[in-house]
Amino acid sequence: MKRFWTEVAVVPGPDGHGITLDARPVRTPARLPLMVPTRALADAVAAEWAAQGKEIDPRSMPMTGLANAAIDRVAPDPAAFVPPIAGYAETDLLCYRAEAPDTLITRQAAAWDPLLDWARARYDVALRVTAGIVHVAQPPETITRLRAAVAAQTATTLAGLSPLTSIAGSLVVALAVIEGAIDAEGAFDAAHVDELWQVERWGEDALATEARELRRADFLAAARFVELGRVA
Repeated sequence: MKRFWTEVAVVPGPDGHGITLDARPVRTPARLPLMVPTRALADAVAAEWAAQGKEIDPRSMPMTGLANAAIDRVAPDPAAFVPPIAGYAETDLLCYRAEAPDTLITRQAAAWDPLLDWARARYDVALRVTAGIVHVAQPPETITRLRAAVAAQTATTLAGLSPLTSIAGSLVVALAVIEGAIDAEGAFDAAHVDELWQVERWGEDALATEARELRRADFLAAARFVELGRVA
């Protein structure tokens, strides 16, 4: 799609803040008004539209894409988004540790133990840790409480929490990000300890690095989306 507008503006409304292009309201792919809950998020979405060149590049508009997802996919039935996200608690990355070598075991412990300690204190849960990839069942109360933490989020937050969880492979990491227990960059690196350790040991692979940086960009965008969606 080619750019067809000159002026981008944020317009306050009864249900949040909308974006207009030459005074015409922006709509989602489902043709719903693109309304976000905060002025800060609306400004970020508007900035993406204003920054477009002669042709629209959707990849350069992560705030818009997440806002569309929140409105079109999550808001009609937020409860449907809870199980896929909360399901990561059953196989959380942080609970599965390397059996060797010692350097990787130490690196994982340094990155992951503080996050598990935070989750235990924050949600009053027990999280079982194992070495290897054989599944270890988490206590039912743990699953119930973490699921409740996900279910308590707004549609806007759920839209960002979903990619945070899937990219990290960890509900604990994603919750820590949206609650400000860890910054997004640190969280991404923590979730990629194994991969970064391999890079230090064997060197970079150009394709793997490119893929990781694309995931990083998506992760940081999702974290920013959640943060801006909560700013008054």
